[in-house]
Amino acid sequence: MKLCIAEKPSVAREIATILGANLKKDGYFEGNGYWVSWTFGHLCTLKEPHDYMPIWKWWNLATLPMIPSKFSIKLMKDSGAQKQFRTIERLVQQCDEVINCGDAGQEGELIQQWVLLKANNKKPIKRLWISSLTEEAIKEGFQQLKNGDDFINLYAAGSSRAIGDWLLGMNATRLYTLKYGQNKQVLSIGRVQTPTLAMIVQRQQEIENFKPKKYWELKTNYRDVLFSSTVGKLNQIEKAEKAIEYVKDKPFTIKNYKQKEGKESPPRLFDLTSIQVEANNKFGFSAEQTLKLVQGLYEKKLVTYPRVDTTFLSDDIYPKVPKILEGLKFYSQLTAPVLAKKIPKSKKVFNNNKVTDHHAIIPTGISPSGTNPDEQKIYATIAKRFIAAFYPDCKVSNTTVIGNVDKVEFKATGKQIIEPGWRTVFENEKKDAKSKNEENIMPEFKEGESGPHTPEIQEKETRPPKYFTEATLLRAMESAGKNVDDDDLREAMKENGIGRPSTRANIIETLFRRKYIVKKKKNIHATVTGVDLINVIQSDLLKSAELTGQWEYKLRQIEQGEYDVKAFRNELIDMVVDLTNEVMQSDHKKIALVNEKKNDSANQNILVSLECPKCKEGSILKGKKAYGCSNHKSGCDFVLPFVMMGKKLTENQTKELIQKGKTKLIKGFKTANDQKKNGKLILTDDFNISFEEQL
Repeated sequence: MKLCIAEKPSVAREIATILGANLKKDGYFEGNGYWVSWTFGHLCTLKEPHDYMPIWKWWNLATLPMIPSKFSIKLMKDSGAQKQFRTIERLVQQCDEVINCGDAGQEGELIQQWVLLKANNKKPIKRLWISSLTEEAIKEGFQQLKNGDDFINLYAAGSSRAIGDWLLGMNATRLYTLKYGQNKQVLSIGRVQTPTLAMIVQRQQEIENFKPKKYWELKTNYRDVLFSSTVGKLNQIEKAEKAIEYVKDKPFTIKNYKQKEGKESPPRLFDLTSIQVEANNKFGFSAEQTLKLVQGLYEKKLVTYPRVDTTFLSDDIYPKVPKILEGLKFYSQLTAPVLAKKIPKSKKVFNNNKVTDHHAIIPTGISPSGTNPDEQKIYATIAKRFIAAFYPDCKVSNTTVIGNVDKVEFKATGKQIIEPGWRTVFENEKKDAKSKNEENIMPEFKEGESGPHTPEIQEKETRPPKYFTEATLLRAMESAGKNVDDDDLREAMKENGIGRPSTRANIIETLFRRKYIVKKKKNIHATVTGVDLINVIQSDLLKSAELTGQWEYKLRQIEQGEYDVKAFRNELIDMVVDLTNEVMQSDHKKIALVNEKKNDSANQNILVSLECPKCKEGSILKGKKAYGCSNHKSGCDFVLPFVMMGKKLTENQTKELIQKGKTKLIKGFKTANDQKKNGKLILTDDFNISFEEQL
């Protein structure tokens, strides 16, 4: 028998159906020579400090740094996870071959390899590596199974990342909490979390310390076009008044008029970060919310694998493009012009050198159904971006006009759309003020023409930098704190970004949960605690986005087999030792932690004081229609409705789902067409609720 292990029950069910393993067993499917089982995400985790040495259970500066001689893993405490592991362990011992069907990425590889390691697997391993969950993709993947040994470096990188996070997180958190904390509140330190917070605090302090300065600009209006003096900013009002007096009664003469045709390429396809940025700008979605929505679309087979950091497609996708476009029935008016002729193959879209594990996020061509309004927004955004990639360039006319008033030079620029090209795809969408200004249509001028004009002095003030939004913070994380607008340059800097596309949303949410940051409208502000924490940290290794980006680059090199795992681990150990010595010798004052959360739960009942399974900090509150987390105003969005699929849950069932991650058999659920079904509710890795039918 061949044992397939998927990362989620829903994916296992899809694979089992395609393989013909239709007999449902306890914890797996069987049939046609296959067993198909699943994990619930992480069934195993790195051991906690006290698992290595009992003395490490107590937080004490004298025991730091904690550096295990060898890192080991253990089963999660959850009873449902342990039961599922025992099933997998038994099947591993009985099977002839293991097929790793985990998510095709670093985290997915780590989850599977830890389970197989704990199960003491000695059987040969094959790897299913697919970019979508369509039937065609799964069948093709099984026809081209890869050797499990080909992914050793991917696992090594994932393992090194986890160990690095353990070494720094466990030691630095205890170190700073014991040295600087008060009132038994934990000061959470993280390899990516802390430099991200440092960027937010630095930006906030720049804004708070900013002192505006007045300046003046000389402008003039000629033929309803506003020209600016090329002298630029004038720092004294006297100079400005003298300048306007000089040009006031003299004619304005056109010295030079140039129109130059240019081209604008279609926007790049989406990687995870860019779809999160787009969704935050267009819809106000948080990074985590967008990740959940794209993941949902992926599991519904509507888009390809989302946790990617490339905006390119591999060459082998090119022959599949017509079929995908034909499947986008709702956008047939937009796809028709592309399908009517040979589809272009641009290097800005197809580039094997820019694609490693997965290509950019694109639609699969399957017609959407069963999507909610927010998923529809994200799907439309991805679909339109894909369609636009095969439209012609937008042709523009860039106009530059130079004029003179005696010896004073003025300049005006404008842009006119000649042929919209790819912009046609988005013509029904609202244009922001910036895009409207970019398309400013100018009249035609003739060199040498002259006439009256209306000069003016505009008084302005220098402006502080803007607060981070989730969109701009994601971009800053991607480029290790550097402000980069150019697509090509940003692509080149991705290897040195902090965090991975799949983890950045969680890092931001963690900062919200820890009360280090809050959101005011769309802007992100650091709290008093967040500012104090960054101010007390002296080590650049902890705060510098650039240095953290270099660590990320080394992890990528490990993934590619170009950097030694032991060398990376030794560097981490040296860093933790140096950090411990540095902090021990510091005499910085303790941080007075501020609880930013208001007590808004006075009139709500706490459900037997259950801990929120998502943030692990808040308590479960009973609202009017659902249970939720008491930390909801600080960023935790865990919600559990009273009624699921027409069935009202009892308090015991709710407790069971929250505490164990799974209910016992519940009878009487109703489907959309009023059919009754029996089954179990499962709390998924991303804290949504899935239904497992019991026949």
